[in-house]
Amino acid sequence: MPQAETTRRWQRPEKREFQGEHVVVARLEPDAVIDDLYALSHGSAEVERLWTYMPYGPFADRAAMHGWLTSIRESQDPLFYTVASRAHQRTVGMLSFLNIVPEMGRAELGHIWYSPIAQRTRVNTEATFLLLRHLFDELKYRRVEWKCDNRNEASKRAALRMGFQYEGLFRKHMIVKEQNRDTAWFAIVEDDWPAIRANFETYLAEAELSLTELNRGRLPGG
Repeated sequence: MPQAETTRRWQRPEKREFQGEHVVVARLEPDAVIDDLYALSHGSAEVERLWTYMPYGPFADRAAMHGWLTSIRESQDPLFYTVASRAHQRTVGMLSFLNIVPEMGRAELGHIWYSPIAQRTRVNTEATFLLLRHLFDELKYRRVEWKCDNRNEASKRAALRMGFQYEGLFRKHMIVKEQNRDTAWFAIVEDDWPAIRANFETYLAEAELSLTELNRGRLPGG
């Protein structure tokens, strides 16, 4: 890679809206989304399991969740977004850019959670794709990371499904909700992105395809 590409400073991700066929990813506006987010993430033990591996939640009541959303609204890192499903016409989850290091062209996608009504749909796939496309295609980042509790099998499967490569386990990395967290690390680098982008585009255009199989077939070692 030319030296100019490794010495410049990259821009930070933008505070903007990302429009997809299945989702709209928008900057967090607590007053606009609290009713949807609270109703779709609370009310039963089954629904509230989505908070198991998050450092916050479930919340005592709507006001408590609204207070938390308000407290993170102006955060620059993590930079929080909400995800609305076009099919459901509701806000169904959240995600963020975090650990943003512009001088290295590196960032992470995290704080990802969705209501059960959006799970096993194209919501997470397209929302992740829109943010990856912004980082790699528009900002020309070199590396995007995905990290999760090693016990979170669903998150690990999602990372691999979307083309992130497993890079290792950080043992006793954090304490979350008074429990040890061993953190699994995944990443996509710019060299891998063209094939992964093509797989996302193919998958999102054709209903019967498997993104897991597409990425398994086109990535090095797949």
